[in-house]
Amino acid sequence: MPDIKPIIVVGAGPVGLTTALGLNFYGLPFLLFEDDAELSRDTKAGTILTRTIEAFRRYGVADQVLAKALRVDEIGDVERATNTARPSVQTALLSDDTRYPFVINMPQHHLEPILREAIDARTLGALNLQHRMTSFRQHATGVVATFETPDGTRDVEGSYLLACDGGRSTVRSQLGVPVEGESSDVRCLLVDVKVDLDVANPRDYPYLAYFADPQEWMILVRQPHCWRFLYPLGPGVPEPSASDFRDKVVRFIGEVDQLEILNTVVYRIHHRIAAQWRKGRVFLMGDAAHLITPMWALGLNTGILDAISLPWRLAWVMRGWGADALLDGYAREQRPVAAEGSGEMAEAARKYMAGQAAEVKAMSGTAWANAATRTMLGVRLGVDDSGDWSMVKTDRGPFRIGDRIPDAVLHGPNGRPLRLHDLIDDSFVALYFTDVRRRPDIPNDVQGLKHFVVSHRDAPLDGGLRARSLFDVGGRFRALMGCPNDTLVLVRPDDHIAAITSMQAARAADLYRRVVGRTDESR
Repeated sequence: MPDIKPIIVVGAGPVGLTTALGLNFYGLPFLLFEDDAELSRDTKAGTILTRTIEAFRRYGVADQVLAKALRVDEIGDVERATNTARPSVQTALLSDDTRYPFVINMPQHHLEPILREAIDARTLGALNLQHRMTSFRQHATGVVATFETPDGTRDVEGSYLLACDGGRSTVRSQLGVPVEGESSDVRCLLVDVKVDLDVANPRDYPYLAYFADPQEWMILVRQPHCWRFLYPLGPGVPEPSASDFRDKVVRFIGEVDQLEILNTVVYRIHHRIAAQWRKGRVFLMGDAAHLITPMWALGLNTGILDAISLPWRLAWVMRGWGADALLDGYAREQRPVAAEGSGEMAEAARKYMAGQAAEVKAMSGTAWANAATRTMLGVRLGVDDSGDWSMVKTDRGPFRIGDRIPDAVLHGPNGRPLRLHDLIDDSFVALYFTDVRRRPDIPNDVQGLKHFVVSHRDAPLDGGLRARSLFDVGGRFRALMGCPNDTLVLVRPDDHIAAITSMQAARAADLYRRVVGRTDESR
């Protein structure tokens, strides 16, 4: 892509940093701008869900993040009144679906430096601190953004502008996009505490535990270097003093000896959604597009869904592989998830924490389904015109259009096991669930589209398909998918299923062109 103008990313929080890494992964030039002189040191989001870890893997930072994080394979549920454990969420049940069958605890101010280091290592100079965006203007082929810097005013020309500049987004304000929804009078007190609940005051709570109570719930999170407590604060209630907080801890978890408060943050609970997420070459992402309650780790992780969805679309359009309409799919698919799906989940979380578990659909499924829901692996996007999307799984069932395809273990032509998501990185993939011995007519790969046969019979060396055959031992993956024989499944670069049909009913190339908005046969 010679002479391409960089994509301007405004805001270097987790969504902006992850989006920049995504653009880099797809080979797109970018410049990242942050108003402050350094990344935030505030104690913010602390739990990273499995779907976000998968994004970090694709963008090349999962190993670095996991090395500094605390892995958690059980999300606990404790009834405060009796201090008894209710059935917990067991993420190990997702072992057939992901290479990361756990969530992780890591404070946001520990995550951001890892993402920044990766950006600096790959594109030194792309991150620009102390750049406050004051205005921007669009034209037919790009965007010009104006920044105030310590060295004066700076104009930057780019191909697109991605607004990751938070809940008080300057970009959103200048676009004139209204925000819909509400902000609750209830606030949350987040406190990081140095206390030994492992040896000196041993507790057997899971490292991520929700204490349900109609009057005063609490979330207990074991961070890599401390414990985190999250409580509600009613309207007008002052922030507790150190002694008040110690009393509160004792009421929930019993007497402890030494306790040191490291940091506190008070914030309001929001559910506010921007009415429009795209205007021309400008896109809203993360908190600029949606302010979501942190309950069940919805805030940061919903933002990372945006950073999964938009970069690959920009890559396809800027490479000339897709039409501009492909970019419209970002808001069409992600906005309902944030506006209604996360709203449903937030309401479910509130009811669950208030001891009204029987009324909560989001936790009314099988044990596997509850784990998929709480890790965001169960998100189904409305990828076609049916509007069939969901954030909640109630059972496994056959996979459907819009579902995230499992990161299954298959065996490649050299006999070594491989993960399906590795094949999907930076490509659409057509999977043909059929008997490779019958030598099905499989097309050659084209730009942006690869073809593989998935068969529980290994491909003979004289059949011509060995190099494009995936050995499905015991037919486990086909059974997991719920596919009948001779099924074609088209998967997008974000792991979501774009089409499911019989091999006789449609050609993968035609389905692919329809998804990306291309009508030509030449590419």
